[in-house]
Order: sequence, then structure tokens, then C-alpha cells
Amino acid sequence: DRVVALVPGDDRRAGTPAGGDRDLAEIAALATVAPTSGGPGADRIVIAPGVFGRLNDLGRDVVLTHELTHVATGGARDGRTPLWLIEGFADHVGYHGRDVAVRSAARELAREVAAGRLPAALPGRAAFDGASGRLSQSYQEAWLACRMIAERYGEARLVRLYRTAGRRSETAALREVLGVSPARFTAGWRDYLRRELR
Repeated sequence: DRVVALVPGDDRRAGTPAGGDRDLAEIAALATVAPTSGGPGADRIVIAPGVFGRLNDLGRDVVLTHELTHVATGGARDGRTPLWLIEGFADHVGYHGRDVAVRSAARELAREVAAGRLPAALPGRAAFDGASGRLSQSYQEAWLACRMIAERYGEARLVRLYRTAGRRSETAALREVLGVSPARFTAGWRDYLRRELR
């Protein structure tokens, strides 16, 4: 299968194929579904040239891999998988095998953690809204949750959690795949952030 990447002339035009009035001012690219006359839709990646153009080669590779992961998994369309897992998994794939220091990739979150501001909970759906004010930190929190899972439980278990979360509740998926409650998982993730970012 092929994936089409659209690169409009400016960020304002990028909002149209991304869903009409979508504000892409803080987003480099977005995986979306474009309706077609003969079926449910065709996968597209819409690139916001303003933000994407400011990234270095590594950043562009990570972003494109992230968005291609969304297309490949379809997780963003199942309505059940937690958004932190959808976005964190895509970032984990994007960064996988690349020589990137954690504090560099998560610099905004690292500044907060170093200042003693540790997140109390995994980012919810609203945290990934462009108007949240902490969009970068939310992606970094999600990425580090998935990175922690891969390190502690293995890549296969991370993939299994992703698949299970599309069929079961978040609580049930965490218990079934990782053997932990949401509270225990969150506590372990907070300790992981403290250790990795301070």
C-alpha cells in the first residue's frame, strides 16, 4: 500500500486537508483520513510546512515515521485506545534505533521535571490539543511511557498492549498485558521520568 503525503504551500492551507479548520500552528504533520467516493477513505499525511521546515533531518525523519505508524496501526480510529498510547507508540517507533539523548528529545519536559514539576498523571485526550499549552510535554510524556514499557517488558509486550487496548479498557489492558493497575503503572512512569530527566 502507498501513503500520500500532502505538502501545502503554507500552514493555513494545510488545515483544509487536515480537517477544515484544524490549527496546525504547533504541529509538524498529521495523519488523517480523506473521504473517497468508493470507500471509507484514503490515508494521508498532511505536512505543515512552517513547523516541519524548521526541523532538522533527524526531526523530519522522526515526524514522518511517527505519522506513518499512525497510518499503519489505525489506532487513532478505533475510539478506545488511550491517546497517550497512540501518540507514545508512534513516537517510540519514530525514535527507535536512533542515537538521540532522552533529555534532548524531551527537553521541555526535562526542564519541568528538573524544576520539580513532575506530571501527576498520563496525558489525557485534551492534552494533545494544539491549544493545551503543553503539547510538546504531552507527546514527551507519552513517548517516555512507551519507552519505559519497551525497556521493562520488551517490545513485543508494548505491541501487545497497543493491540489489547483497542479491544479492552485501559485498566483491563494494563492488567492483562503488564500485570499492573493504572495507579501502579503511573507511579512507575513518574519514577522513570524522574530518573531519566533529572
